[in-house]
Amino acid sequence: MSELIRFEVAGRDPESAIRDLTAADVGRGWTSRRTGEAYSYRYTAVGDDEVTIRRCRVTGFLRGSVSPGDHYVVQWITSGTAVVDVAGERHDMWHDAPLLSPTEQEFVFSGTDHDQRLVHIARSLVRDVAAERYDLGDGPLRFDRTRADDDAGLGPWHDALGALSRALRDGVDSTAWADAKRGVAAAFLGMFPPKVDALPAELSAPRNARLRTMVEYVHAHARETVTVADLAAVGGLSVRSVQESFARVLGVSPLTYLRGVRLDHVRQDLLELDPQSVTVGDVARRWGFAHLGRFSAVYLERFGEYPKQTLRR
Repeated sequence: MSELIRFEVAGRDPESAIRDLTAADVGRGWTSRRTGEAYSYRYTAVGDDEVTIRRCRVTGFLRGSVSPGDHYVVQWITSGTAVVDVAGERHDMWHDAPLLSPTEQEFVFSGTDHDQRLVHIARSLVRDVAAERYDLGDGPLRFDRTRADDDAGLGPWHDALGALSRALRDGVDSTAWADAKRGVAAAFLGMFPPKVDALPAELSAPRNARLRTMVEYVHAHARETVTVADLAAVGGLSVRSVQESFARVLGVSPLTYLRGVRLDHVRQDLLELDPQSVTVGDVARRWGFAHLGRFSAVYLERFGEYPKQTLRR
């Protein structure tokens, strides 16, 4: 049975805002200051452990770091200005335009005199609903789009939020609330369709179950530092056995496979992003390529063209 989650923190000075937001576990390293004579803040949340509706209003400046957790977070602002920064990549928030918070990386949020709305949706709930709509297999669920710029998805999203708010009147242990939560998850997937990495067919064999687990880990953590020791821990094998498994089934070393996954992501980003707002270096560094000269060489070898050519298409 679901239990109601409801809390509110509010006040009229920056020091209290920093203390309360930190205690509410909605981020860390908060800083805040006045932007005029009057300063105020109010943060509210209501829902259960799978879905909460939240609102943060600040008359002043607020900045802090937020780490991904067990929930996907959709956020938007209705007034003021706000920016989400991921490793130097800036996403300006637009009024009434839902933005998917980074799902795998810590990010920095900063807002000025803003009214922010947020919906937290459990990853497990999204996965369950996605499994009914997409051919997911056991592969990692990944979202490349950060902004819901498709108007077709906004109507169902707003309808789903309305149904969720109405269902709260029946309580979080009601059938109406359970149905409304799934409706919100479905609307979320309508705005941010998942992209599932295709795994090598050889991994479907039962004898390769441990290798599949390690490969799924590579795909899920491709932006992060991944070592052979990490894969050994995930697969329950020795480092040598990990090397042998990749070589025997996939014909490459674990780190070569990781590099290929990262290159594929880079190419996908270069094809989708605006060349006026991003550089090859930005995308390459996002996927773990620090040396741009070597990166260009391996990219050319894999795709038969330089990354700049891909970006300019």
